[in-house]
Amino acid sequence: MIAAVLALLAAAPSNPVETRCGWLQNPTPANWWLFDRDGEWTLGIQGGYQAPGMDNIPDMSTAGWVEVNGHYGYGCACMRVSVDHRTRRVTRVHSATPRPLRQCRADPRLPRP
Repeated sequence: MIAAVLALLAAAPSNPVETRCGWLQNPTPANWWLFDRDGEWTLGIQGGYQAPGMDNIPDMSTAGWVEVNGHYGYGCACMRVSVDHRTRRVTRVHSATPRPLRQCRADPRLPRP
């Protein structure tokens, strides 16, 4: 009985999936952040942490992408992610959907990129 309960606990996701919308920033290679109404969430740091599922981020230029450093820059996105609220780190990217830039620009709760 105890082994069955432990197996169920191990199989349960540690962080629920959340939808977070805001500015997705990729200013330089492998550096990624999402800035939403709750603040800054780290997705990746060059030479260090990279959230599993980063390959689930599609081509963000389909709804507008502002290039500020070659092809690197920022756009507006809604993402389905698991996060660690204590470290403010995205622990898994489940999916991402580009949004028109005007959506983020119109949201007064978002910081300016």
